[in-house]
Amino acid sequence: MPNWIKLFVKYVDAVNRLVGRGVLYLVFVMMGILLYSAISRYCFDAPVIWGVEMAQFTMVVYYILGGGFALLTNSHVRMDVFYGRWKWRKQAKMDVITSVFLVAYLALLFYGCVSSTWYSIEFDQHNNSAWAPALAPVKIIMGIGIFLTLLQAFSEFFKALARSRGLLLGEEVPERLIVESGYVEPEAEPQLVGVVADPVASTQVLAPAQALGGSR
Repeated sequence: MPNWIKLFVKYVDAVNRLVGRGVLYLVFVMMGILLYSAISRYCFDAPVIWGVEMAQFTMVVYYILGGGFALLTNSHVRMDVFYGRWKWRKQAKMDVITSVFLVAYLALLFYGCVSSTWYSIEFDQHNNSAWAPALAPVKIIMGIGIFLTLLQAFSEFFKALARSRGLLLGEEVPERLIVESGYVEPEAEPQLVGVVADPVASTQVLAPAQALGGSR
Protein backbone atom coordinates (compact mmCIF):
# COMPACT_ATOMS: atom_id res chain seq x y z
CA MET A 1 0.00 0.00 0.00
CA PRO A 2 1.28 3.52 -0.78
CA ASN A 3 2.54 5.53 2.17
CA TRP A 4 -0.14 8.19 1.78
CA ILE A 5 -2.84 5.55 2.26
CA LYS A 6 -1.15 4.27 5.40
CA LEU A 7 -0.91 7.80 6.78
CA PHE A 8 -4.51 8.55 5.80
CA VAL A 9 -5.78 5.44 7.61
CA LYS A 10 -3.61 6.13 10.64
CA TYR A 11 -4.70 9.72 11.17
CA VAL A 12 -8.37 9.28 10.23
CA ASP A 13 -8.65 6.38 12.66
CA ALA A 14 -6.91 8.41 15.37
CA VAL A 15 -9.18 11.44 14.89
CA ASN A 16 -12.38 9.41 14.91
CA ARG A 17 -11.22 7.44 17.93
CA LEU A 18 -10.51 10.68 19.80
CA VAL A 19 -13.80 12.31 18.77
CA GLY A 20 -15.80 9.17 19.50
CA ARG A 21 -14.40 8.77 22.99
CA GLY A 22 -15.09 12.43 23.68
CA VAL A 23 -18.72 12.48 22.57
CA LEU A 24 -19.49 9.41 24.69
CA TYR A 25 -19.89 11.76 27.64
CA LEU A 26 -22.64 13.70 25.87
CA VAL A 27 -25.02 10.99 27.05
CA PHE A 28 -24.53 12.27 30.59
CA VAL A 29 -24.99 15.85 29.39
CA MET A 30 -28.30 14.89 27.81
CA MET A 31 -29.36 13.10 31.00
CA GLY A 32 -28.44 16.18 33.02
CA ILE A 33 -30.49 18.46 30.77
CA LEU A 34 -33.56 16.23 31.02
CA LEU A 35 -33.12 15.86 34.79
CA TYR A 36 -32.81 19.61 35.26
CA SER A 37 -35.85 20.17 33.07
CA ALA A 38 -37.92 17.68 35.07
CA ILE A 39 -36.83 19.04 38.47
CA SER A 40 -37.44 22.65 37.51
CA ARG A 41 -40.89 21.78 36.23
CA TYR A 42 -42.23 19.44 38.89
CA CYS A 43 -40.34 20.61 41.97
CA PHE A 44 -40.14 24.36 41.45
CA ASP A 45 -43.02 24.88 39.02
CA ALA A 46 -40.64 26.71 36.68
CA PRO A 47 -40.49 24.76 33.41
CA VAL A 48 -37.81 25.69 30.90
CA ILE A 49 -38.72 26.07 27.25
CA TRP A 50 -35.36 24.85 25.99
CA GLY A 51 -35.05 21.53 27.83
CA VAL A 52 -36.43 19.04 25.32
CA GLU A 53 -34.91 20.71 22.27
CA MET A 54 -31.50 21.05 23.89
CA ALA A 55 -31.60 17.36 24.79
CA GLN A 56 -32.55 16.55 21.20
CA PHE A 57 -29.70 18.63 19.82
CA THR A 58 -27.29 16.95 22.24
CA MET A 59 -28.51 13.56 21.06
CA VAL A 60 -27.99 14.61 17.44
CA VAL A 61 -24.41 15.68 18.16
CA TYR A 62 -23.76 12.44 20.06
CA TYR A 63 -25.20 10.33 17.27
CA ILE A 64 -23.61 12.12 14.32
CA LEU A 65 -20.13 12.71 15.73
CA GLY A 66 -20.05 9.10 16.93
CA GLY A 67 -20.74 7.71 13.46
CA GLY A 68 -17.11 7.50 12.43
CA PHE A 69 -16.14 5.90 15.74
CA ALA A 70 -18.90 3.30 15.39
CA LEU A 71 -17.67 2.51 11.89
CA LEU A 72 -14.09 2.28 13.14
CA THR A 73 -14.99 -0.17 15.91
CA ASN A 74 -17.41 -2.14 13.72
CA SER A 75 -20.27 -1.33 16.10
CA HIS A 76 -23.07 -0.84 13.58
CA VAL A 77 -25.84 -3.42 13.66
CA ARG A 78 -25.94 -5.54 10.53
CA MET A 79 -27.18 -8.90 9.28
CA ASP A 80 -24.36 -11.35 8.64
CA VAL A 81 -26.21 -14.63 8.10
CA PHE A 82 -24.10 -15.38 5.04
CA TYR A 83 -21.23 -12.97 5.60
CA GLY A 84 -20.25 -14.54 8.92
CA ARG A 85 -19.73 -17.94 7.27
CA TRP A 86 -17.36 -16.70 4.59
CA LYS A 87 -13.59 -16.86 4.69
CA TRP A 88 -11.90 -13.65 5.69
CA ARG A 89 -10.64 -12.90 2.17
CA LYS A 90 -14.13 -13.23 0.71
CA GLN A 91 -15.43 -11.01 3.51
CA ALA A 92 -12.76 -8.46 2.64
CA LYS A 93 -13.80 -8.42 -1.01
CA MET A 94 -17.43 -7.91 -0.02
CA ASP A 95 -16.35 -5.12 2.36
CA VAL A 96 -14.63 -3.40 -0.56
CA ILE A 97 -17.86 -3.47 -2.57
CA THR A 98 -20.11 -2.33 0.27
CA SER A 99 -17.64 0.41 1.23
CA VAL A 100 -18.00 1.91 -2.25
CA PHE A 101 -21.77 2.17 -1.78
CA LEU A 102 -21.29 3.59 1.72
CA VAL A 103 -18.90 6.25 0.44
CA ALA A 104 -21.35 7.22 -2.31
CA TYR A 105 -24.23 7.45 0.18
CA LEU A 106 -22.25 9.53 2.68
CA ALA A 107 -21.00 11.83 -0.09
CA LEU A 108 -24.59 12.55 -1.14
CA LEU A 109 -25.61 12.99 2.49
CA PHE A 110 -22.75 15.42 3.06
CA TYR A 111 -23.68 17.39 -0.05
CA GLY A 112 -27.28 17.66 1.16
CA CYS A 113 -26.13 18.69 4.63
CA VAL A 114 -23.88 21.43 3.24
CA SER A 115 -26.75 22.73 1.12
CA SER A 116 -29.15 22.72 4.07
CA THR A 117 -26.57 24.36 6.34
CA TRP A 118 -25.90 27.12 3.84
CA TYR A 119 -29.65 27.76 3.60
CA SER A 120 -29.90 28.02 7.40
CA ILE A 121 -27.01 30.48 7.54
CA GLU A 122 -28.19 32.59 4.61
CA PHE A 123 -31.77 32.94 5.82
CA ASP A 124 -31.09 32.78 9.58
CA GLN A 125 -33.32 29.73 9.94
CA HIS A 126 -34.78 29.05 13.39
CA ASN A 127 -36.73 26.12 14.72
CA ASN A 128 -40.49 26.55 14.81
CA SER A 129 -40.92 26.35 18.58
CA ALA A 130 -41.33 28.53 21.67
CA TRP A 131 -37.57 28.62 22.20
CA ALA A 132 -36.90 29.07 18.46
CA PRO A 133 -33.16 28.24 18.44
CA ALA A 134 -31.03 28.87 15.37
CA LEU A 135 -30.53 25.69 13.35
CA ALA A 136 -27.23 26.59 11.70
CA PRO A 137 -24.98 25.53 14.62
CA VAL A 138 -26.38 22.02 14.92
CA LYS A 139 -26.35 21.62 11.13
CA ILE A 140 -22.69 22.64 11.03
CA ILE A 141 -21.90 19.98 13.63
CA MET A 142 -23.91 17.46 11.60
CA GLY A 143 -21.82 18.33 8.55
CA ILE A 144 -18.61 17.77 10.50
CA GLY A 145 -19.88 14.42 11.78
CA ILE A 146 -20.94 13.24 8.34
CA PHE A 147 -17.59 14.33 6.90
CA LEU A 148 -15.70 12.40 9.59
CA THR A 149 -17.83 9.34 8.89
CA LEU A 150 -17.13 9.75 5.18
CA LEU A 151 -13.39 9.84 5.86
CA GLN A 152 -13.75 6.75 8.02
CA ALA A 153 -15.62 5.01 5.21
CA PHE A 154 -12.63 5.69 2.95
CA SER A 155 -10.36 4.32 5.67
CA GLU A 156 -12.45 1.14 5.95
CA PHE A 157 -12.35 0.80 2.17
CA PHE A 158 -8.55 0.89 2.18
CA LYS A 159 -8.42 -1.58 5.06
CA ALA A 160 -10.73 -3.99 3.26
CA LEU A 161 -8.70 -3.62 0.09
CA ALA A 162 -5.55 -4.39 2.05
CA ARG A 163 -7.14 -7.46 3.69
CA SER A 164 -8.19 -8.75 0.28
CA ARG A 165 -4.48 -8.66 -0.62
CA GLY A 166 -3.37 -10.38 2.58
CA LEU A 167 -2.35 -7.24 4.46
CA LEU A 168 -3.55 -5.48 7.59
CA LEU A 169 -3.40 -1.71 7.86
CA GLY A 170 -2.98 -0.36 11.37
CA GLU A 171 -0.76 -0.57 14.38
CA GLU A 172 -2.49 -3.49 16.11
CA VAL A 173 -3.03 -6.96 14.67
CA PRO A 174 -6.52 -8.23 15.63
CA GLU A 175 -5.80 -11.75 16.85
CA ARG A 176 -9.35 -12.96 16.27
CA LEU A 177 -9.11 -12.04 12.60
CA ILE A 178 -5.86 -13.95 12.21
CA VAL A 179 -7.16 -17.02 14.02
CA GLU A 180 -10.47 -17.08 12.17
CA SER A 181 -8.96 -16.14 8.84
CA GLY A 182 -7.70 -19.59 8.03
CA TYR A 183 -4.05 -18.71 8.52
CA VAL A 184 -3.73 -19.98 12.07
CA GLU A 185 -5.59 -22.70 13.90
CA PRO A 186 -7.00 -21.68 17.33
CA GLU A 187 -4.56 -24.02 19.10
CA ALA A 188 -1.69 -22.22 17.38
CA GLU A 189 -2.79 -18.84 18.71
CA PRO A 190 0.20 -18.49 21.09
CA GLN A 191 2.41 -18.47 18.00
CA LEU A 192 0.81 -15.33 16.62
CA VAL A 193 4.09 -13.57 17.24
CA GLY A 194 5.12 -15.09 13.92
CA VAL A 195 3.06 -12.47 12.12
CA VAL A 196 5.51 -10.44 10.10
CA ALA A 197 5.28 -6.72 10.83
CA ASP A 198 6.70 -3.86 8.85
CA PRO A 199 7.93 -1.48 11.60
CA VAL A 200 8.30 1.41 9.20
CA ALA A 201 5.00 1.33 7.35
CA SER A 202 2.97 -0.18 10.23
CA THR A 203 1.50 -2.71 7.80
CA GLN A 204 1.14 -6.31 8.93
CA VAL A 205 1.52 -9.20 6.52
CA LEU A 206 -0.39 -12.35 7.43
CA ALA A 207 2.03 -15.27 7.44
CA PRO A 208 0.75 -18.70 6.31
CA ALA A 209 -0.18 -21.16 9.05
CA GLN A 210 2.57 -23.54 7.94
CA ALA A 211 5.16 -20.87 8.60
CA LEU A 212 3.81 -20.49 12.13
CA GLY A 213 3.89 -24.17 12.88
CA GLY A 214 0.18 -24.76 12.25
CA SER A 215 -1.55 -26.68 9.51
CA ARG A 216 -4.90 -26.77 7.77
